[in-house]
Amino acid sequence: MSAIDVKLNVFEGPLDLLLHLIEKNKVNIYDIPIVTITEQYLDYVNHMEEEDLDVMSEFLVMAATLIRIKSKMLLPKVTEDDEEEEDPRDELVRRLLEYKMYKYAASELKDLELDGAKAFYKKESIPAEVKNFKPAVDTVALISEYDINLERLNEIFKSVMRKQVEKVDPIRSKFKNIEREEISLEAKMAEIREQVRGLAGINFRTLLEMQASRSNIIVTFLAILELMKIGAIQIRQEEIFGEIIIDSRDDIETYELNSFTVSADKEDTNESASAEEKPDTI
Repeated sequence: MSAIDVKLNVFEGPLDLLLHLIEKNKVNIYDIPIVTITEQYLDYVNHMEEEDLDVMSEFLVMAATLIRIKSKMLLPKVTEDDEEEEDPRDELVRRLLEYKMYKYAASELKDLELDGAKAFYKKESIPAEVKNFKPAVDTVALISEYDINLERLNEIFKSVMRKQVEKVDPIRSKFKNIEREEISLEAKMAEIREQVRGLAGINFRTLLEMQASRSNIIVTFLAILELMKIGAIQIRQEEIFGEIIIDSRDDIETYELNSFTVSADKEDTNESASAEEKPDTI
């Protein structure tokens, strides 16, 4: 067989040489013709002109490995019927595949490096929140330093939670129950009458906004309706969708407001009496 005219610096080691021989002979890496590859490998080693003993030793170790595999392949197979003999080439195939994978990855990284040399990148900038980042407090060291126990931590937690509630509503947090204010319709009517008396008119919206609670607003609205009913006030609107103004009617005296309540009670009493006196009809 003719010698292989190659130079050592072409290959990076014995596995690189083996991979080259396999690809050159166009053989399946899972079914290496070990005799042919071994002869070509040894022929190459014999023509090496390398003075570096470390490099030479790597190639010689692989040569010994190939010879050992070749010897095992030539020996007759002696196996049990239920046992499958291990192929002597399996370990070599595994190493070659692993080397091929790393060689491919190195080639890809080299291409990326070449592509990266053609690009221009923005100068590195660190966000302020990252630059000013401080590591978290070591709670274990903190507790040990200040001699804090679970009871003390529980007290601090309760104190913080209590202050948080008081901060949300410092007035409401002092009271457990809020008593509802009782509002009289008659008193509200007299109050509104007094507010509008002597004025050029009071804005309906303003009057409602002056009320302290929702119940006050409702009673105020009902009081305005009753005052309109008895003619104690009058409503005017200068333009469509304009503000509603409440004016006082000074010709209606205060006693008429009081008579509103009395007359209402009398009407209820008369209706009840008439209902009792009315005979049943068959």
